[in-house]
Amino acid sequence: MACSTATLPSAFTQFQSLPPRHVFIPKLRIRIASVSKQRRFNCKRVEVKAVSTDLQNGVISGEVNETGSSELKKDRQTNQSSSKLVLVVGGSGGVGQLVVASLLQRNIKSRLILRNPERATALFGDQDKETLQVVKADTRKQEDLDPSIFEGVTHVICTSGTTAFPSKRWEDDNTPERVDWVGVKNLVSALPSSVKRVVLVSSIGVTKYNELPWSIMNLFGVLKYKKMGEDFLQNSGIPFTIIRPGRLTDGPYTSYDLNTLLKATAGQRRAVLIGQGDKLVGEASRIVVAEACIQALGLQVTENQVYEVSSVEGEGPGNEAQKWEELFQAAQDC
Repeated sequence: MACSTATLPSAFTQFQSLPPRHVFIPKLRIRIASVSKQRRFNCKRVEVKAVSTDLQNGVISGEVNETGSSELKKDRQTNQSSSKLVLVVGGSGGVGQLVVASLLQRNIKSRLILRNPERATALFGDQDKETLQVVKADTRKQEDLDPSIFEGVTHVICTSGTTAFPSKRWEDDNTPERVDWVGVKNLVSALPSSVKRVVLVSSIGVTKYNELPWSIMNLFGVLKYKKMGEDFLQNSGIPFTIIRPGRLTDGPYTSYDLNTLLKATAGQRRAVLIGQGDKLVGEASRIVVAEACIQALGLQVTENQVYEVSSVEGEGPGNEAQKWEELFQAAQDC
């Protein structure tokens, strides 16, 4: 299997609300290189360069084209966002908090399942309860998952996890078996059939946990239990997307507030590699992983698919849905 890479304009953390009915699109110069064989991957590399694009006063300046079709697309995306209610599990963790921050930035309604709801206020401040709802529950305890928690939920992003090796985070039975297997199984079992998509964050290497070097990471079962959680979701009949990131970098920002989260960047590693078949290796920015989860929610191409994600130096797709769709599709086509 192979992967796709993109070098694209990025603005993950600089999302600004544009005036209604006015969509500014930077003039782009696109060069698509031919497919080349490499030792590790067979990849398509897509490089997109923007001409004179600067963020000033919330709009993109430079050479721009304004089109009616773009306005209609923007309206459609806005309507889709307003109709979503995204349940986030693991929203106080390294990837989860970035997911929540980005949903808030997009004005997408969210509902968080947290063991300690006070963490939500510390991380995200006082939010309108229509925009951010917080429910006290523990996915490791089936009795906590009352049906009322899932009323109106259209999509789910699950980023819950724990450390691969014994640590303080294992206290109170917070082990890989309880979090990555029991917790995921309880969550999926409790979801109504009306849920349109579940995005689950897992890990690269889950299909090879008996092979070196993955067997070292799996000494206490973390990869095995993540794979069990994946399998249960795939067999549930609920539409899913599974994101398997490489070793996580950038953050975690678990002690930061919302304003700081929104200013977080992926450093120099903004270009995205997406593969299938558990062949991809490397590191993945938590910011890139969070954006991949949000993009996967609304893309038809990602339904019932499993992807490995890593990030490398270079410009990335940012929050441009079309570019993410091209990346996900190219991974399937390779």
